[in-house]
Amino acid sequence: MTGTPETTPDGRYIIVRGRLWRTSNPALSEGQRESLVKRLMDARRAVAAARRVNDPAAEKLARGKVHAAKVELGERGPVWWSDGAPDYNRHLLKNTPYADAAQAAGPADGDSRP
Repeated sequence: MTGTPETTPDGRYIIVRGRLWRTSNPALSEGQRESLVKRLMDARRAVAAARRVNDPAAEKLARGKVHAAKVELGERGPVWWSDGAPDYNRHLLKNTPYADAAQAAGPADGDSRP
């Protein structure tokens, strides 16, 4: 896939290989978002380092940091929108109300759906 991933019309999810993944909370300031993304990437590197040296305790700790950063970004945990709409994070696109809109729009440039 190249370019920016396809998003749902409401901007709540990106579509990757036919699955919805929640986007970061757009209400975060650019500084907050950058700081959280840096923490997320540091934690992901720590997961990889722990796996390389086969250190399950360090890997578990690093995975906890990945999760915490994703929660703060709004990609996991409570939804960041307030209209009561359900969360379809990690659901297959075809099994959500977004399926019809995505099909009507047709494949996007760099479409991530199979």
